[in-house]
Amino acid sequence: MRNLHFKDFFWNVELISTGGYDTIIHYLNDGKRTCKEIEEFIKARASIEEKYAKDLLNLSKKVCGHAEMNALKKSLDVFKLQTEHVSLAHLQLAQSMRGEVKKLEEFREKQKEMKKKMEQNMDAFHKLKSSQFKKTMEAKKMYEHKCRDKEEADQNVNRNANTSNSKQIDKVDSEPHFLLLPRNINTLAKAREDWIREHVSSCEVFENLAKERIVFLRNAVWTHLNQLSQQCVTNDELYEEVRKSLECCDVQRDIEHFINLRKTGEKPPGMKPALVRVVW
Repeated sequence: MRNLHFKDFFWNVELISTGGYDTIIHYLNDGKRTCKEIEEFIKARASIEEKYAKDLLNLSKKVCGHAEMNALKKSLDVFKLQTEHVSLAHLQLAQSMRGEVKKLEEFREKQKEMKKKMEQNMDAFHKLKSSQFKKTMEAKKMYEHKCRDKEEADQNVNRNANTSNSKQIDKVDSEPHFLLLPRNINTLAKAREDWIREHVSSCEVFENLAKERIVFLRNAVWTHLNQLSQQCVTNDELYEEVRKSLECCDVQRDIEHFINLRKTGEKPPGMKPALVRVVW
């Protein structure tokens, strides 16, 4: 099955109509809007990541397990440290996203300039074609008017053949109006041919712009998702360090550590001798 192309499907029946061309331009404008929307989306996501990173960094500075000791205290210290590392990773993610936004902006501007250049060329050809079409229609109207004058003169000759009427007929035949229409038709035909070539060329350029946009946006979203997926992997790697530390946290050891560090005695107090004598 052959591929379809802009240049084969956006023509119009009327010579001065720009319906097909306008349809392509509308499609490209919609594409430009999509570029801007994705750009704004990723920019907003970058702001969210940056705010989250800053909030997470502040959270990592808060007191957490200050009074704890031994293995659990070490695990909580690792927990806070890795939380800080996660915040920094999210900050880096936000910066990477802004880098992708910059690429989107540059791509959009590049396409805008290319499209603008082609539109200016096509506008010139449209104006020339429309202007020549108008001149041709005016020449046709004048031609038809002069044809009626000639028919009227011919009828007068048939009714009253004389030298004066013969001269009138010669005058009508020799007037430039009868030559003006063929010249305008030829000029319009030339303008049409030039416009067709430019329309085909523009369609090819516009189709390439559309293809480039689709590929670029598809890759941009793909890259964005890869960044998010990688962030999940990074987060999990950092959290794994906390899990490893928690695995080393032995409950009995922490209890014994506390006992050995803070013990106050191994025997309960006995009754004082004086009190014992009183009772007995």
